[in-house]
Amino acid sequence: MKTTLIVTSWLAVMGLVAAPFVWSDDDHERWERHSRYSTGVALIDNPVYQDECGSCHMAYPPGLLPERSWLKLMAGLDNHFDDSAELDAANHKAITDFLVENSADKSDYRRSRKFARMGNGASVPIQISKMPYFIHEHDEIPARLVTGNKDVLSFSNCNACHRKAEQGSFRERDIHIPGHGRWDD
Repeated sequence: MKTTLIVTSWLAVMGLVAAPFVWSDDDHERWERHSRYSTGVALIDNPVYQDECGSCHMAYPPGLLPERSWLKLMAGLDNHFDDSAELDAANHKAITDFLVENSADKSDYRRSRKFARMGNGASVPIQISKMPYFIHEHDEIPARLVTGNKDVLSFSNCNACHRKAEQGSFRERDIHIPGHGRWDD
C-alpha cells in the first residue's frame, strides 16, 4: 500500500512536471521558425540567381549585404570584379528583385540583421568582406590561413572554410580552414 501510494504520488508529480514539456502544434511551428532563423541568413531559393551567379562563384546569400549594396553591384555587372557578368534584361530584373527583397536590411534572420546594423551609412560596399560585421568576425584570423592558403586564397571564398555556407550557415562550429583544421576563437 505504501509503495503504491509513493509510486502514484511520484507519477502524479511527474505528470504535473512533464505537462509543460508537452509540445503543441504551435510550439512545433515556433521551433521550426526559430531553427530556420538560427542559421543566420536565408537560404537561396531563386533558381535564376543560383544558375546565373552560382555558375561562376558561390551564390552568396542576399542577407549578407544591404539593399543599397546589391543595387550598386547589379548596376555594375559590366565590370564585375574585373569581369563581365552582364545579363539579359529579364534575368537582371529577376535577380535584382530577389537580392533586394532578401537583403540584410529587409531580413529577420539573426546574422543578416547584424550585417545591416553594422553597415556604414556613408559607404556602399559591394564586397561582403568589406562590411564592418564581416571584418569584425574575421579580424583574428591570420592572413596566412586565408590569403596565404592555396586552398582558400581570399576572404570572399566563404565556402572554402564555412562548410555549410551554401546552406546559409556560418556557425563557428562548422568552420574548417583547409590545412589548419577547426577554427575556434
